[in-house]
Amino acid sequence: MGKGGGCVPSKKRQPPAAAPSSSSAAAAAPREAPEEVVPAAAAAAPASEAGAGRKVRLYIVFYSMYGHVESLARRAAAGVGAVDGVEAVLRRVPETLPPEVLEKMQAPAKDPAVPVIASAADLQEADGVLFGFPTRYGAMAAQMKAFFDSTGSLWQEQKLAGKPAGFFVSTGTQGGGQETTAWTAITQLVHHGMLFVPIGYTFGANMFEMDDIRGGSPYGAGVFAGDGSRQPSEMELALAEHQGKYMASIVKKLAHHA
Repeated sequence: MGKGGGCVPSKKRQPPAAAPSSSSAAAAAPREAPEEVVPAAAAAAPASEAGAGRKVRLYIVFYSMYGHVESLARRAAAGVGAVDGVEAVLRRVPETLPPEVLEKMQAPAKDPAVPVIASAADLQEADGVLFGFPTRYGAMAAQMKAFFDSTGSLWQEQKLAGKPAGFFVSTGTQGGGQETTAWTAITQLVHHGMLFVPIGYTFGANMFEMDDIRGGSPYGAGVFAGDGSRQPSEMELALAEHQGKYMASIVKKLAHHA
């Protein structure tokens, strides 16, 4: 959950919202198991097996302390799975806090069904990437920043140059960084030569919805976590699913014209 606007990490976190049973999103195999393709959250085939007939791979790489970002990630994966020929690969970034600190913060255990990304080098296998993270005072959480900091060798050889990427976020309050958290993250993409893909107003009339509280912006999907007890609304989850579908269509288009 985000603590934009000075919110304190919650101790009231409820279980993360699960993806609808009808969706094609599914968590990737545990890290110790061989990667296995599933309908919407699949582990990619080794690079040596990549050929003209393989599916386009959209990685969804995220950090989620209390489950809000993970809920968005799973729905984004459902959107990816709705695009023929594109598969979602769900990965979480490594935790940097020690277990005793996480216990004091009442952070739940991570779902082992979504493995930790083995290394930043795995991004080379992706045709595109969606990064999800909570805010920390208007910028990405330290865990995601640590992951980006580990991409130095990829940056040196510009291995990610030309790959499309986008963001989705979680903040504690309405003024806590729904736009600035994504905006400040663009610098990471710029140095890698990656292509930032915002959703703009492609969500249609729902982007103008004012009757209910809704996270998200033209930069990408988002959720308001409040003190942690508020879970993503159906509108916020629908926006995440839309972003997954929209991003998948862009990545597929670029991959087929490469």
